[in-house]
Amino acid sequence: MAGTDTTTGLEQMICFELHAASRAMTGLYRPALDALGLTYPQYIALRVIWHRGRLTVRDLGTALHLDSGTLSPLLKRLEHQGLIQRARGTDDERTVWISTTAAGAALEQRAADIPERLACALDLTIEEFTHLHHLLSRIRDTAAATSTI
Repeated sequence: MAGTDTTTGLEQMICFELHAASRAMTGLYRPALDALGLTYPQYIALRVIWHRGRLTVRDLGTALHLDSGTLSPLLKRLEHQGLIQRARGTDDERTVWISTTAAGAALEQRAADIPERLACALDLTIEEFTHLHHLLSRIRDTAAATSTI
């Protein structure tokens, strides 16, 4: 009987499950981030800056696995929102340093409980959460080291 199969053929593909899970996770963050006036990419950029303090655009891009073409507009928006400041290096003007403003630092406190709230929403045990994190890190590292399949 045509049209009764609700599968797509994608269910067997790990890459699709990772993609769908990533979108679902980002969706879980959306209400909390909307309340802060942030997108998910802005949030993760700020998380790195809050954790490391002042750092270069290059180091932030490396931490986020983003190229400068993706990172630059994101940083411009954060700067326009008054959450970060960028400054050219004094020793090398090609180096751009990023740090939070007072408003950006204050936002850290308002966002502090987001990871815990997300973890609670996932309905995973600590062991499952730890195992999932380990597997995802391994997949990311292996995929980054592999040029083709």
